[in-house]
Amino acid sequence: MGTDNRDSQDALISENQQLRRRLEHLEAIIDKVPAMLYTSNNSRKAVNWCNRKLTETLGYSMDEILSLEGDFFRQIVHPEDASVMANSQRSFREKKPMYGGVLRVRRRDSPDWFWVVGLGIPFTFDKQGNVVDVICVFLDFTNATDTGEQISEALREVLRRANEDALNKLTPREKDIFMMAAAGSNNKEIAERLNLSRYTVETHRKNIRLKLKVRNTPELVALAKHIGVG
Repeated sequence: MGTDNRDSQDALISENQQLRRRLEHLEAIIDKVPAMLYTSNNSRKAVNWCNRKLTETLGYSMDEILSLEGDFFRQIVHPEDASVMANSQRSFREKKPMYGGVLRVRRRDSPDWFWVVGLGIPFTFDKQGNVVDVICVFLDFTNATDTGEQISEALREVLRRANEDALNKLTPREKDIFMMAAAGSNNKEIAERLNLSRYTVETHRKNIRLKLKVRNTPELVALAKHIGVG
Protein backbone atom coordinates (compact mmCIF):
# COMPACT_ATOMS: atom_id res chain seq x y z
CA MET A 1 0.00 0.00 0.00
CA GLY A 2 2.82 2.40 0.84
CA THR A 3 4.40 1.87 -2.58
CA ASP A 4 1.04 2.33 -4.31
CA ASN A 5 0.44 5.64 -2.50
CA ARG A 6 3.90 6.92 -3.45
CA ASP A 7 3.33 5.90 -7.07
CA SER A 8 -0.02 7.72 -7.11
CA GLN A 9 1.53 10.83 -5.55
CA ASP A 10 4.43 10.74 -8.01
CA ALA A 11 1.95 10.39 -10.89
CA LEU A 12 -0.05 13.40 -9.65
CA ILE A 13 3.09 15.47 -9.21
CA SER A 14 4.24 14.56 -12.71
CA GLU A 15 0.83 15.42 -14.17
CA ASN A 16 0.75 18.77 -12.37
CA GLN A 17 4.23 19.59 -13.65
CA GLN A 18 3.17 18.78 -17.20
CA LEU A 19 0.06 20.92 -16.86
CA ARG A 20 2.11 23.78 -15.44
CA ARG A 21 4.55 23.58 -18.36
CA ARG A 22 1.66 23.57 -20.84
CA LEU A 23 0.08 26.57 -19.13
CA GLU A 24 3.37 28.48 -19.16
CA HIS A 25 3.81 27.61 -22.82
CA LEU A 26 0.32 28.84 -23.72
CA GLU A 27 0.80 32.04 -21.70
CA ALA A 28 4.06 32.71 -23.54
CA ILE A 29 2.34 32.22 -26.89
CA ILE A 30 -0.54 34.53 -25.92
CA ASP A 31 1.85 37.25 -24.78
CA LYS A 32 4.18 36.97 -27.79
CA VAL A 33 1.64 36.40 -30.57
CA PRO A 34 1.97 39.33 -33.05
CA ALA A 35 -1.50 40.67 -32.26
CA MET A 36 -3.17 42.62 -29.47
CA LEU A 37 -5.65 40.33 -27.70
CA TYR A 38 -8.22 41.38 -25.15
CA THR A 39 -11.63 40.55 -23.74
CA SER A 40 -14.18 43.22 -22.89
CA ASN A 41 -17.60 43.58 -21.34
CA ASN A 42 -19.93 44.35 -24.24
CA SER A 43 -22.40 46.54 -22.35
CA ARG A 44 -19.73 48.72 -20.73
CA LYS A 45 -17.14 48.32 -23.50
CA ALA A 46 -14.52 47.92 -20.79
CA VAL A 47 -11.47 45.66 -21.06
CA ASN A 48 -11.28 42.92 -18.42
CA TRP A 49 -8.16 41.13 -19.73
CA CYS A 50 -5.46 41.70 -22.34
CA ASN A 51 -2.17 40.17 -23.43
CA ARG A 52 1.27 41.72 -23.08
CA LYS A 53 1.39 42.71 -26.76
CA LEU A 54 -1.48 45.14 -26.22
CA THR A 55 0.07 46.77 -23.15
CA GLU A 56 3.48 47.08 -24.82
CA THR A 57 2.05 48.44 -28.09
CA LEU A 58 -0.32 51.00 -26.58
CA GLY A 59 1.77 51.98 -23.53
CA TYR A 60 -0.72 51.21 -20.76
CA SER A 61 -0.33 48.72 -17.95
CA MET A 62 -3.02 46.12 -17.33
CA ASP A 63 -4.03 47.90 -14.11
CA GLU A 64 -4.37 51.23 -15.93
CA ILE A 65 -6.48 49.67 -18.68
CA LEU A 66 -8.81 48.03 -16.17
CA SER A 67 -9.18 51.23 -14.13
CA LEU A 68 -9.97 53.35 -17.20
CA GLU A 69 -12.86 51.06 -18.21
CA GLY A 70 -14.70 52.60 -21.19
CA ASP A 71 -12.41 55.64 -21.22
CA PHE A 72 -9.58 53.42 -22.43
CA PHE A 73 -11.04 53.15 -25.94
CA ARG A 74 -11.88 56.85 -25.99
CA GLN A 75 -8.20 57.58 -25.36
CA ILE A 76 -6.71 55.19 -27.94
CA VAL A 77 -9.28 55.21 -30.79
CA HIS A 78 -9.40 58.04 -33.35
CA PRO A 79 -12.51 60.20 -32.78
CA GLU A 80 -13.64 59.67 -36.37
CA ASP A 81 -13.55 55.89 -35.82
CA ALA A 82 -15.46 55.84 -32.53
CA SER A 83 -18.53 54.62 -34.43
CA VAL A 84 -16.71 51.34 -35.13
CA MET A 85 -16.70 50.52 -31.42
CA ALA A 86 -20.34 51.54 -31.02
CA ASN A 87 -21.36 49.47 -34.04
CA SER A 88 -19.57 46.43 -32.65
CA GLN A 89 -21.52 46.71 -29.38
CA ARG A 90 -24.79 46.94 -31.27
CA SER A 91 -23.95 44.02 -33.55
CA PHE A 92 -23.31 41.72 -30.59
CA ARG A 93 -26.53 42.84 -28.92
CA GLU A 94 -28.22 41.78 -32.15
CA LYS A 95 -26.56 38.33 -31.86
CA LYS A 96 -24.14 38.78 -34.76
CA PRO A 97 -21.53 35.95 -34.58
CA MET A 98 -18.57 38.16 -35.56
CA TYR A 99 -17.75 41.82 -36.08
CA GLY A 100 -14.78 43.07 -38.06
CA GLY A 101 -13.52 46.48 -39.06
CA VAL A 102 -10.56 48.76 -39.62
CA LEU A 103 -9.82 51.73 -37.37
CA ARG A 104 -7.06 54.02 -36.18
CA VAL A 105 -5.48 53.80 -32.74
CA ARG A 106 -2.45 55.38 -31.12
CA ARG A 107 0.07 54.71 -28.40
CA ARG A 108 -0.26 56.59 -25.14
CA ASP A 109 0.71 60.27 -25.47
CA SER A 110 1.65 59.79 -29.13
CA PRO A 111 0.35 62.18 -31.82
CA ASP A 112 0.61 59.50 -34.49
CA TRP A 113 -2.27 57.20 -35.40
CA PHE A 114 -1.84 53.79 -37.00
CA TRP A 115 -4.32 51.47 -38.65
CA VAL A 116 -5.41 48.19 -37.11
CA VAL A 117 -7.72 45.42 -38.24
CA GLY A 118 -10.13 44.56 -35.42
CA LEU A 119 -12.09 41.32 -35.07
CA GLY A 120 -14.40 40.29 -32.26
CA ILE A 121 -16.55 37.27 -31.38
CA PRO A 122 -18.89 36.55 -28.47
CA PHE A 123 -17.09 34.92 -25.55
CA THR A 124 -19.49 34.56 -22.61
CA PHE A 125 -23.28 34.79 -22.32
CA ASP A 126 -25.89 35.38 -19.63
CA LYS A 127 -28.80 33.03 -18.87
CA GLN A 128 -30.93 34.71 -21.54
CA GLY A 129 -28.29 34.11 -24.21
CA ASN A 130 -27.19 37.74 -24.41
CA VAL A 131 -23.51 38.43 -25.00
CA VAL A 132 -21.67 39.47 -21.84
CA ASP A 133 -18.00 39.40 -22.83
CA VAL A 134 -16.36 39.59 -26.23
CA ILE A 135 -12.92 38.33 -27.22
CA CYS A 136 -11.17 40.67 -29.63
CA VAL A 137 -7.96 41.09 -31.56
CA PHE A 138 -6.24 44.17 -32.99
CA LEU A 139 -3.70 43.47 -35.73
CA ASP A 140 -1.39 46.34 -36.66
CA PHE A 141 -2.15 46.75 -40.36
CA THR A 142 0.89 48.96 -40.91
CA ASN A 143 3.13 45.96 -40.26
CA ALA A 144 1.62 43.96 -43.12
CA THR A 145 3.95 45.50 -45.70
CA ASP A 146 5.85 42.46 -46.97
CA THR A 147 3.16 41.55 -49.49
CA GLY A 148 2.03 44.87 -50.94
CA GLU A 149 0.60 43.45 -54.16
CA GLN A 150 -1.47 40.88 -52.28
CA ILE A 151 -2.73 43.54 -49.85
CA SER A 152 -4.03 45.64 -52.74
CA GLU A 153 -5.72 42.64 -54.34
CA ALA A 154 -7.21 41.52 -51.02
CA LEU A 155 -8.69 44.98 -50.39
CA ARG A 156 -10.21 45.05 -53.87
CA GLU A 157 -11.73 41.62 -53.33
CA VAL A 158 -13.12 42.50 -49.89
CA LEU A 159 -14.66 45.73 -51.24
CA ARG A 160 -16.10 43.92 -54.26
CA ARG A 161 -17.85 41.38 -52.05
CA ALA A 162 -19.07 44.04 -49.64
CA ASN A 163 -20.44 46.11 -52.52
CA GLU A 164 -22.20 43.10 -54.00
CA ASP A 165 -23.77 42.40 -50.62
CA ALA A 166 -24.90 46.03 -50.44
CA LEU A 167 -26.59 45.85 -53.84
CA ASN A 168 -28.27 42.55 -52.98
CA LYS A 169 -30.14 44.32 -50.18
CA LEU A 170 -32.04 46.39 -52.74
CA THR A 171 -35.16 45.42 -54.66
CA PRO A 172 -35.01 45.64 -58.49
CA ARG A 173 -36.88 48.97 -58.40
CA GLU A 174 -34.56 50.31 -55.70
CA LYS A 175 -31.55 49.29 -57.79
CA ASP A 176 -32.91 51.28 -60.76
CA ILE A 177 -33.44 54.36 -58.60
CA PHE A 178 -30.06 53.89 -56.90
CA MET A 179 -28.20 53.86 -60.22
CA MET A 180 -30.15 56.80 -61.61
CA ALA A 181 -29.56 58.83 -58.44
CA ALA A 182 -25.88 57.94 -58.54
CA ALA A 183 -25.74 59.19 -62.13
CA GLY A 184 -27.03 62.58 -60.96
CA SER A 185 -30.77 62.38 -61.65
CA ASN A 186 -33.03 64.18 -59.19
CA ASN A 187 -36.32 62.84 -57.84
CA LYS A 188 -38.42 64.60 -60.49
CA GLU A 189 -36.33 63.21 -63.34
CA ILE A 190 -36.38 59.70 -61.86
CA ALA A 191 -40.15 59.86 -61.37
CA GLU A 192 -40.72 60.90 -64.99
CA ARG A 193 -38.45 58.22 -66.44
CA LEU A 194 -39.93 55.43 -64.32
CA ASN A 195 -43.51 56.74 -64.46
CA LEU A 196 -43.71 57.06 -60.68
CA SER A 197 -44.82 59.81 -58.35
CA ARG A 198 -42.16 61.96 -56.72
CA TYR A 199 -43.43 60.80 -53.33
CA THR A 200 -42.83 57.15 -54.34
CA VAL A 201 -39.32 57.97 -55.51
CA GLU A 202 -38.59 59.82 -52.25
CA THR A 203 -39.81 56.80 -50.27
CA HIS A 204 -37.60 54.46 -52.30
CA ARG A 205 -34.59 56.71 -51.80
CA LYS A 206 -35.21 56.81 -48.07
CA ASN A 207 -35.32 53.00 -47.98
CA ILE A 208 -32.16 52.83 -50.09
CA ARG A 209 -30.30 55.09 -47.65
CA LEU A 210 -31.44 52.96 -44.71
CA LYS A 211 -30.45 49.67 -46.36
CA LEU A 212 -27.07 50.93 -47.54
CA LYS A 213 -26.42 52.94 -44.36
CA VAL A 214 -25.76 56.23 -46.13
CA ARG A 215 -27.04 59.52 -44.76
CA ASN A 216 -27.35 61.67 -47.87
CA THR A 217 -26.94 61.86 -51.64
CA PRO A 218 -23.16 62.57 -51.60
CA GLU A 219 -22.58 59.42 -49.54
CA LEU A 220 -24.85 57.47 -51.89
CA VAL A 221 -22.88 58.71 -54.90
CA ALA A 222 -19.59 57.83 -53.19
CA LEU A 223 -20.84 54.29 -52.50
CA ALA A 224 -21.95 53.95 -56.12
CA LYS A 225 -18.44 54.88 -57.29
CA HIS A 226 -16.98 52.18 -55.03
CA ILE A 227 -19.39 49.66 -56.49
CA GLY A 228 -18.62 50.84 -60.02
CA VAL A 229 -22.04 52.06 -61.09
CA GLY A 230 -21.55 55.78 -60.58
